[in-house]
Amino acid sequence: MKVKWYGHAAFLITSDLGAKIMTDPYEPGAFGGAIAYGPIPDQADIVLVSHDHADHNFVQGLKGKPQVIKGTGSHKVKNLEFKGFAAYHDGRKGSERGQNTIFCFCVDGVKICHLGDLGHVPSDPEAKQIGPVDLLLMPVGGVYTINPAQATQTAQKLSPKIVIPMHYKTPRCGFPLAVVEDFTSGKAGVKKIKDSEVEIKKESLPQYTEIVVLQPAL
Repeated sequence: MKVKWYGHAAFLITSDLGAKIMTDPYEPGAFGGAIAYGPIPDQADIVLVSHDHADHNFVQGLKGKPQVIKGTGSHKVKNLEFKGFAAYHDGRKGSERGQNTIFCFCVDGVKICHLGDLGHVPSDPEAKQIGPVDLLLMPVGGVYTINPAQATQTAQKLSPKIVIPMHYKTPRCGFPLAVVEDFTSGKAGVKKIKDSEVEIKKESLPQYTEIVVLQPAL
């Protein structure tokens, strides 16, 4: 499968058979221009929305008529199963920013977990329910989500083979977030790729956790 990062928490995952799954599409120009990533040009079959904030739920701006999945529980679409787990957008049980859904699903034998705007380190029971995972799409920028230190703890609990950081400060994200280097600094297995897309195959998953830093496509 191929994983493309548009920017922020938005990814396009394309299976070997051509199924296209998109996560948390943002609204270009949202929050007074803080979201400066460009319009998403691709058409997806399935769109996952972790929560209803404009930088994560701009389904109406997408091409076509994708199947939109929100909320907890098991969702079966196109021979794929998506499991949504309840979490919070903050460290105060949702009192500041509300609910957040963590999505887990398998594509081409690779278990993927998109944490959305997770605002707290998962408890041990929560981590056991979610993990272990092969590919973890994880926010690391802090302020509205887990910060670099909390992201490190979260990755340790979920034992991913590959981590792709998301939701951090870039030239096209005007939120006061941490930069990705605040998360990757001092860690082994960091791979900085000059592209927005990476190919991942089950048989090529690393033995020890790798952190793959992509460039935003838009």
